[in-house]
Amino acid sequence: MGEPAGRGALRGHVLGVDSGGSGLRIAVARAEGADAHPLASYASDEPVHTGPAGIDALHLLSQLLPAAEELAREVGASGFVAACVGAAGMASLGDDLRARLPAALATAFGVRRLALAADAVTAYAGARGQRPGAVLAAGTGVIALGTDLTPQGGWRRADGWGHLLGDCGSGAWIGRAGLEAALRAYDGRSGGSAALLARAEAVFGPAGGLPGALYPRADRPAVLASFAPEVARCATEDDAVARGILRAAAGHLADAAATVCPSGAESAVACTGGLFDIGEPLLAPLRAALAERLPGARPEVTPRSPLDGALTIAGALAADRLLLPPDTKLLQITRPVRG
Repeated sequence: MGEPAGRGALRGHVLGVDSGGSGLRIAVARAEGADAHPLASYASDEPVHTGPAGIDALHLLSQLLPAAEELAREVGASGFVAACVGAAGMASLGDDLRARLPAALATAFGVRRLALAADAVTAYAGARGQRPGAVLAAGTGVIALGTDLTPQGGWRRADGWGHLLGDCGSGAWIGRAGLEAALRAYDGRSGGSAALLARAEAVFGPAGGLPGALYPRADRPAVLASFAPEVARCATEDDAVARGILRAAAGHLADAAATVCPSGAESAVACTGGLFDIGEPLLAPLRAALAERLPGARPEVTPRSPLDGALTIAGALAADRLLLPPDTKLLQITRPVRG
């Protein structure tokens, strides 16, 4: 990220947005220093709605516009020369965002360059910057993304298909597996864990009420993921079933990383997201699984978030030096026109 700015560099402030299952985060930075800490930020625990048309752009804008206006006042910005909006589900559910956000942000803030990115891309930019390699972005869900930065290679992705069809090894996957083991113990079936049953009842109440407590919830993936730390706790207390769940999760994560890692970048596997806060109970089997699939690779846990990555992309756009490969679904670059 140290290369000189291009001839079309813009000065001013940039806007970064991260929309995910746990809410909405927004930050502002100077265009010429967007890799530094943000000047001001905002966070909401309310996730953006998803409906028949995909991610609801009007609901996102109802939160984003007033929050960004307040941040602009706080830092003395007259507007934003560039912006990056990263959203979970952008690749498959982002049509409404792609249709509405460019004009809305140009009209409200004078945005002249806009990136609409999958949250995996902003996670990549946060963890790797604009260098080749691979990233495992894991929290409630999980997606692996890799690139060699060439137009021919583009982006390679694995998983990120949601808790019903994939997200294997994610927080929701681990939590669901832990609760399944708890219910096996409750029934008296093989493969159960008395320790996980005890933790499940401490968190959710009587085991027989789990379906009623989980199935109606719109935020079911996040609720499942909230049990992943309990699985890790049981693993550290030498529960064999919990340890097996984390080993299986690590194997899934390593499979995804090995699928997307570009040739010659085997050692560059960055891990980002709240799942890795579990620590050694997950990282130890992940290191072992990566050593099998990508000899010499080591997971590098980074504290830089998708919101940091959104600012990195916005700053690169403003400086006319974006190296990450554009993609119609994963990273769309536009020059908005006021509506």
